[in-house]
Amino acid sequence: MAEATGIKGGRIKVMLGDDATPTVYAVPCGLTQRSLTFNKGLEEFQLPDCDDPDQVSWMGRDATSLSMSIGGETVIAEESIETWLDAVESEDSTPIKVVAEFPAKTITWTGKAHVESLEVTGINNRRATGTVSLQSDGKMTRVVS
Repeated sequence: MAEATGIKGGRIKVMLGDDATPTVYAVPCGLTQRSLTFNKGLEEFQLPDCDDPDQVSWMGRDATSLSMSIGGETVIAEESIETWLDAVESEDSTPIKVVAEFPAKTITWTGKAHVESLEVTGINNRRATGTVSLQSDGKMTRVVS
């Protein structure tokens, strides 16, 4: 049996871009956990049995949309807090790049996303932490190299 080739969490990078031409992407300092969720919107319809219309119908589904959600946990770092605040306060979506670096290949998604939420938590005598949530805004282009 061949073992799976996995990667450590730090090999998944969530990068925010700026307004420069070309866009410059950087990983905000402090991310300790990140999650990627790929969503497909579906529309349901019944598939009737033409030979026996009284038969209970199976459900069919058509794909109607695709989206990507990104969640993360972070230490609230002085180096990146304003980057997160600027993105969440902006009415425009932010250029993003998500990179998953495997030993034999790299998968990169590039597009735009809204920073939907930034939650900051401060507990006495502990390091301030936070969570972030991003939602894709349009197509996320995937490239494997």
